[in-house]
Amino acid sequence: MLYVVTQTTEAAAAVTDTPTPGRHRIHRAWFVAAVTFVTIIGAAAFRSLPGLLIDPLHEDFGWSRGTIGAAVSINLALYGLTAPFAAALMDRFGIRRVVAVALTVIALGSGLTVWMTAAWQLLLCWGLLVGLGTGSMALAFAATVTNRWFTERRGLVTGILTAASASGQLIFLPVLSWIVEKHDWKPAAVTVALAALAVVPFVWLLLRDHPADVGLKPYGAKEFVPKPPPATGAARRTLKVLSTASRTGTFWLLAGTFAICGASTNGLIQTHFVPAAHDHGMPIQAAASLLAVIGVFDVVGTIASGWFTDRFEPRRLLAVYYALRGVSLLFLPMLLAPSVHPPMLFFIVFYGLDWVATVPPTVALCREQYGDDSAIVFGWVLASHQVGAALVAFLGGVARDAFGSYDMVWYLSGALCAVAALMALVIRRRPVAPVLAAA
Repeated sequence: MLYVVTQTTEAAAAVTDTPTPGRHRIHRAWFVAAVTFVTIIGAAAFRSLPGLLIDPLHEDFGWSRGTIGAAVSINLALYGLTAPFAAALMDRFGIRRVVAVALTVIALGSGLTVWMTAAWQLLLCWGLLVGLGTGSMALAFAATVTNRWFTERRGLVTGILTAASASGQLIFLPVLSWIVEKHDWKPAAVTVALAALAVVPFVWLLLRDHPADVGLKPYGAKEFVPKPPPATGAARRTLKVLSTASRTGTFWLLAGTFAICGASTNGLIQTHFVPAAHDHGMPIQAAASLLAVIGVFDVVGTIASGWFTDRFEPRRLLAVYYALRGVSLLFLPMLLAPSVHPPMLFFIVFYGLDWVATVPPTVALCREQYGDDSAIVFGWVLASHQVGAALVAFLGGVARDAFGSYDMVWYLSGALCAVAALMALVIRRRPVAPVLAAA
């Protein structure tokens, strides 16, 4: 204990309010944010792959789309359910260790798929291993970094880090779709494994857990913030935070809206857009390129949403985002065609701007309502996002097998978005008392 106090005192003494000549004027927090951005891009490589492999795996192994969708469903569910525990583990063992291990697990799961011969192996590699790895680097990771390193510009930074996933999609989708078409799906899986491993050295060498580690105040802070001691009992704390948060109506409204968000993005468009477009005669590479374009505008929309979140009421932003998304999905069945045409491009741009614009206001509401435990609460809210995504990833494949098209899935998702818009407006504006336990 004496060592911790002494270390904190020395770090605080090293802090100066104004930079001395020759010192960098850019705050270290921005470098940490940059490393986090690159790390999330590396993890996004695998998240770009499932929609590209549904048809190749169906052709190679004869597995139904429902079976393949089940593997994607497990992956998406674990992506969310792992997030709150990962946020607590970061408080216990540090961000750097948790993220480095997560990237290694992603690489292992993706690499092992090249030797699979049975459907249960797909569920194990794609579902379990990659789900656990990506879940440990979910948006709760971005929320943890933002909460520790920034007191100002939090909305903007959250938007930038959220956009990293879209940037990964933008980078990897065209490359992976080309590999799948030209060289089969196995080289694409190996590419994803190598991309995850390539990020590990950057995380280990450049990422730092807390500003106090380098004797700095968080960006925009007036006073030095000492690094808290490691929080023991990560699993117990995560469940205790859930127990307390679940007694508030705001938590269920946030979880419900975010479940619909996941259903209408990761579960629907990311998983089923490429095979749905292919059903209408569009080449896989062309459909994947459209998803990549969504990633371009997603970056713009998410960063803009972060900027808006710093200036406007988050719940009203959520209502607008969900309403616009629902309208766009209702028109999609009429736009799918063998070739890309202007109305489809308009949908891609419009939908891309709205893809994960919901994240910054949702994180802001969690922070406003739940204080120091907001990253863990957001992890549980994210779990609901992925449960919604998992259900639609599975049921979308089942619907395609049963009805021969995805039309019903588009319409139902559009209606759910309208429900989410109404739910967002019901969220209480007045912050609740900070009753969540810190340990």
